[in-house]
Formats: sequence, C-alpha cells, structure tokens
Amino acid sequence: MKLIVGLGNPGAQYQKTRHNAGFMVLDRLASKHASGGVPRSQFSGVTLQANMGGEKCVLLKPMTFMNRSGQSVGEAIRFFKLSPSDDLLVIVDDIAFEVGTIRVRAQGSSGGHNGLTDIDRVLGGEPYTRVRVGVGAVPQYMDRADWVLSRFMKEEATDLESGLVDAVGAVESIVSDGVDTAMNRFNRKE
Repeated sequence: MKLIVGLGNPGAQYQKTRHNAGFMVLDRLASKHASGGVPRSQFSGVTLQANMGGEKCVLLKPMTFMNRSGQSVGEAIRFFKLSPSDDLLVIVDDIAFEVGTIRVRAQGSSGGHNGLTDIDRVLGGEPYTRVRVGVGAVPQYMDRADWVLSRFMKEEATDLESGLVDAVGAVESIVSDGVDTAMNRFNRKE
C-alpha cells in the first residue's frame, strides 16, 4: 500500500494558490483513480481510497495547514504501519523550479519548505519519495510567504497545466514502475 500525500492549506482562500500545487495534483489523481470514492475525515486530514496500477493507495490531504503537515502524515504512517522510505510519496510546491517543471526525488532535504520540514521532524529524518511541482521563483519585490500564497497568473496557465499533468504521470510511474524509472522519465535536464 502507498500513502500519497498532497500538501496545501485548507480553505477556499487558498484554493488555486501556488502553495496548494500538491492539493491540485491529488485532486487530479482522485478524479482519475478514485472516481465515486467517498472522502473520509481521518488523520487530521481528508483521505480517499484509490487503486493505481493494481496497487492500493490512500490519497491524503492534511487539513492542518502547511507548517503542521507532519502531524497528519505521522498519524497515517503509524496507523497503516508503513515504511516512509518504501510507502510514502509527498507532492509539494517548489519555488526553485519554473511553473510547469516537476522533479522526482527518492529522498532529499526540505529545501526550506515548511510542510516538508514538519514531515521530516515527525518522521525523524527518514527518507521518503517526493514529487516537487515548480511554482516559479519569488520575484525580488515580494515576500516568499506572499508569493506562495498568491494565485497563478493567467499567462502561467498553460505551463501549470503541463506541470500538473506531468506530476500525475510521475506519481503513477512511481507507484507502478518505481522511483528510479519515474526520475529517468520525468526529470528534465536543465
């Protein structure tokens, strides 16, 4: 079984913001692999059972706000008795990449991302797979928090769509073929 976590912030005011790219990818995975499923409130989040390539998956959206994401992830990991390095996949926004770019990693640092930092804290630094979705670099004139909580611009729509499609494909590839195959397929040379 795989636990697939999309990071974001709950609430209408955060929908379609850069920081909710993880939620956007998880919504697409739910539509594709758990159509008709009934969302459940559990693990300080919302879960949905899915089947991806013959693998049972739990899709999880933490409802704890970004900087407390570890609470939700930790509850689910403990409940299902999962190994983070084998069974956890986290989808997260990343300001280090342009909109439309994704990056798959078998492990890595938080890169200063508050959601990943909290998950790392709760898991005690255990490695886990992540799919980073580029949301664009912070403009010089903006605060980082204001940038990630801003909505995508109209001129970014095509690139955003491409990135979300690739992120869904990367998650499916990780589940069915493994993280190395997904990295080779989806990580573009820059």
